[in-house]
Amino acid sequence: MNPDFSKNNGLLSVILQDTNTKQVLMNGFMNEEAFEKTKTDKVVWFYSRSKERLWKKGESSGNVQEVVSMKLDCDKDALLIEVVPHGPTCHTGTRSCFSDDYFSLQTLERTVQKKIKNPEEGSYTKYLTDKGADKILKKCGEEMTEVVIAAKNKDKKELVDETSDLLYHLLVMLNNEGVSLKEVENKLEERHGVKQEYSIRDDIQKW
Repeated sequence: MNPDFSKNNGLLSVILQDTNTKQVLMNGFMNEEAFEKTKTDKVVWFYSRSKERLWKKGESSGNVQEVVSMKLDCDKDALLIEVVPHGPTCHTGTRSCFSDDYFSLQTLERTVQKKIKNPEEGSYTKYLTDKGADKILKKCGEEMTEVVIAAKNKDKKELVDETSDLLYHLLVMLNNEGVSLKEVENKLEERHGVKQEYSIRDDIQKW
């Protein structure tokens, strides 16, 4: 990987993206030294244009950004870094500097995991997990039947509603069985010929 530091006063524009949810987290800038330190330390370093110095993202808050992969754009003057964020990315305390109004299946998975880890009375998720695997599997089967019926009836609204219910119950079932959504995504990407799991060691060799 050979960024072009001859442009933009020696700076690369850098976008951080959550490797799991694909949410865009922030934009910053790197000079060559920050780029090299990022490769070496495997956490993101930037160059502050206002303070004219290097700074490690999370150096004061502890919310470092662990590097998973790095990709240059076609002009080699912009960098996309997929990261595992260790805490909120934005200095305001939000997950992203752009917006926290973001939803994905990973968001739902985290909600399910939180409700299982910290059960509350009256929680439907707690009810399912307390009843155990047989109850969860029965609900998955029921919801799949409802999806099939909605599709058969050409009822789009009902199909959307029932598919939403099915996805929720599937995530409860997967979590109950110790399977993450990431593992399913990895398998799907493997089937489609896309490499999903990045080895930091492999990436450093490529860089």
